[in-house]
Amino acid sequence: MKAAIYSRLMEEGQRKDVQLFFDELTAQKIEPVIFYPFYHQIKDKISLPASTGTFAESAGLTEEVEFIISLGGDGTLLDTVTLVRNKPIAIMGINFGRMGFLASIGRDEVKTAMKAIARRTYVVDKRTMIHVDASEPLFEDVPYALNEFSIHKRDIASMIKIQTYLNGEFLNTYWADGLIVATPTGSTGYSLSCNGPVVFPDSGSFVITPVAPHNLNVRPIVVPDTNIISFEIESRSDQIICALDSRREIVNKNIQLAVKKEEFDISLVRLSENNFLQTLRNKLTWGLDKRN
Repeated sequence: MKAAIYSRLMEEGQRKDVQLFFDELTAQKIEPVIFYPFYHQIKDKISLPASTGTFAESAGLTEEVEFIISLGGDGTLLDTVTLVRNKPIAIMGINFGRMGFLASIGRDEVKTAMKAIARRTYVVDKRTMIHVDASEPLFEDVPYALNEFSIHKRDIASMIKIQTYLNGEFLNTYWADGLIVATPTGSTGYSLSCNGPVVFPDSGSFVITPVAPHNLNVRPIVVPDTNIISFEIESRSDQIICALDSRREIVNKNIQLAVKKEEFDISLVRLSENNFLQTLRNKLTWGLDKRN
């Protein structure tokens, strides 16, 4: 069994945990294929199996690779989505970061997680993604995201005016610093920080959330993900920012934009005892009120 390993970096305080991770891979006879920049960083610090391979881009993830394991936080896991693309490779996130909504497996669960992979006792959650179409090339050959697509004003520019349509029918004009269209997975990310609602991963919806709206009666709205959501933008600045998860591009304000549900899903691996409700309670500290 082969598993790809992706991480942005290894901090000095993580060396022991990273070594334990690779030792457990060896114990479970899982052959690692490491993202080359990460491999180059750790090869003289970590004892790796002799059969360790490397990859540098999406094309290097061959059919032999069944899983890709992300070592880091949620941002690191989102990077793996751009590598997996439409390949049938499941993603497991081990949380070496902070919040860990997506990378929900803790460092203390590494042994359990590797045994679950080897014995195939894990659970796979299918997560929908969002796809962006534009009137000019945007985000190269990865025009999709797991969490959200967003439109923003540039730097210290004035607020922008975003006319929004559902399947061509006018929805609303948002006077705001920006607008987020989040997937159910992304509802616990940037959208949540802008007072958007939490929706369940299997709800089949998008959440449209304004960023710092000028009108106080404008609130986030949940719409079916069967809609194509399109935008017309007016701005005093000549340029705006478009973002897919952590990737962003500066574009002309006259660009035509539309988002829709991506044709393929992403598979996230979790341990059988971890589920969405448990993650909500743990990460948002629900139920810890001293009055309970």
